[in-house]
Amino acid sequence: MPRNILFIMCDQLRWDYLSCYGHPKLHTPNIDSLAARGVRFANAYCQAPLCGPSRASFYSGRYMSSHGVMANEDATRIDEFLLADYLRPLGYRSALVGKADNRKDAEILRAFGVDPESEYFRAARCGGFEPFAHHEGLYPDPIVPDDLAYNNYLIRQGYRGKNPWNEYANCGVADDGTPRLGWRLRHAHYPSRVAREHSETAWTTDRALDFLEQQDGERPWCLHLSYIKPHWPLVAPAPYHALFGAADLQPVVRGEAERDHPHPVVEAFMRQEYSESYARDETRERVIPIYMGLIKQIDDELGRLFEYFEQRRLFDNTMIVFTSDHGDYLGDHWLGEKDLLHEPSARIPLLVFNPNATADETRGSVCDEPAEAIDLLPTFIEFAGGAICRERLEGRSLMPLLRSRKRPDGWRDVAVSEIDYSDRGPRNLLDQPPYDCRAVMLRGRRYKYIHYNGFRPQLFDLERDPQEIDDLGESPDHADVRDEMLRRLLRWQRGLKPRVGMAYDNLAEMGPERDERLGFIIGRW
Repeated sequence: MPRNILFIMCDQLRWDYLSCYGHPKLHTPNIDSLAARGVRFANAYCQAPLCGPSRASFYSGRYMSSHGVMANEDATRIDEFLLADYLRPLGYRSALVGKADNRKDAEILRAFGVDPESEYFRAARCGGFEPFAHHEGLYPDPIVPDDLAYNNYLIRQGYRGKNPWNEYANCGVADDGTPRLGWRLRHAHYPSRVAREHSETAWTTDRALDFLEQQDGERPWCLHLSYIKPHWPLVAPAPYHALFGAADLQPVVRGEAERDHPHPVVEAFMRQEYSESYARDETRERVIPIYMGLIKQIDDELGRLFEYFEQRRLFDNTMIVFTSDHGDYLGDHWLGEKDLLHEPSARIPLLVFNPNATADETRGSVCDEPAEAIDLLPTFIEFAGGAICRERLEGRSLMPLLRSRKRPDGWRDVAVSEIDYSDRGPRNLLDQPPYDCRAVMLRGRRYKYIHYNGFRPQLFDLERDPQEIDDLGESPDHADVRDEMLRRLLRWQRGLKPRVGMAYDNLAEMGPERDERLGFIIGRW
């Protein structure tokens, strides 16, 4: 029986906006069912709270400092191995339905003689996956492609115009019947102009079911089901636009001291238009209920998918992962969007269901050990029966944590996340050279330390201040803690794996003994 992999990712989904993570108003029973079948990781972090860099880490199993994708526009290096490259020799068909936000440079691929019509070329432009149904989910008129599959689908359903994604899926309808584009947050409460069954989330699920229908039960597959929602534009179809209201909002997490005495980089992000909008209660009360509605729709659609799994007995031999590429501030800490390294942005939900009987001990459990996005690729390889590539992969397989509640020997005690804001608005406000726009987070069990190039660090005592309000980055009483966290950061940096052209076993065998066997006798009298 083949060992299949279903890798589900939502875009910009906060870890705490699921009922299995404690949200009191947003009930997500189908997502919660994965937590009941498997392990819920309580302290999981993305490697970069921005779509492209984060996904490059998910797909490569490597930190941002190693793979070099630091902005959404950055291409992945041509010699970077991605998830599908590791699974292909094991016989897997690896396909994408939805968003990848990861590509290798087309011009470089052509320069190396890769045929633009080849399967490899198309996959390399799509996170390494076979683009079964590629949909990045952001298609304003100036950049919409001529042959967008979702637009073609909407046209077949009777929606008119050159870009029905923008004119219908990304557009609400006001009470008087006039369209209201979703690019304005003030329009979020209007229902979208597409019916629920024609929405992006439903269409993405339909395409996933189409892929599953094609499988023969013999060849193993990995399906990356990557929903664009609840990423903006925040427009939800009826009835999801009206399921929640202002009374369902969680209290905002922010303190006056954060605004009155901010860290310089955080202040620059506070001054961005999206942060100024989310700092207003009016915005939060209108927008967050729609964010919640979009999550509820994803949960309902996954219920439809899991019903198919039950009917075809796919739970018997499929590993299922549910996660997000990063979170969303939603007004917490006077911020909007993501980018920075507070918990709402860098922390992610992570649920892993392992169908093997070896995982029975941990079913329904919560794991508090620090987990990182880069751990998924080695987990998939081990599940598939492959050998973990030690010279490249920087993540650690989660399989020991799926088999036993006991902490594995040598497991990490800090999680790392990085940012590069060289292409973001704050760079100009701070007058920073692009290569200085960097920050690295170390999240330990008690302290979170954030190192900024050119600026003082931040430090939070998560035991006493779990909401990260009191910045101890300049506290004289915590100088020793900051020094120790900086030493940990240097140890982490020394452990990165920039050398990827030498197999680990060959590297381990190098030395004077091997040289002499080959006839190289150096310096002997």
